[in-house]
Amino acid sequence: MRLLSLLSNLLYINPNQMHLEIVTPDKKVFQGEVTEASFTGAGGSFQVLTNHAPLVSALAKGAVSFTTSEGKQSMIVDGGVVEVKDNVIVLLAEKVVG
Repeated sequence: MRLLSLLSNLLYINPNQMHLEIVTPDKKVFQGEVTEASFTGAGGSFQVLTNHAPLVSALAKGAVSFTTSEGKQSMIVDGGVVEVKDNVIVLLAEKVVG
């Protein structure tokens, strides 16, 4: 959680966007600004918008989608954990499978 605090202090974040990082044990898969992100949580799917309440959630194998200035993007992750705080989203994925 300290990582999110440091990131939010170091990065300028547009008030209508969030900073998303998707990381696997092997590499950083994505880093950039998004307007929304959707995840397959262990208890069901959920969406994150700007100024979302802080949360930490386990992820099941499933789709992760997000919208950037270039449009909607998606990938399949094989489980992981996502943390949301101060318009910064960090997803630690077991692996990206598609």
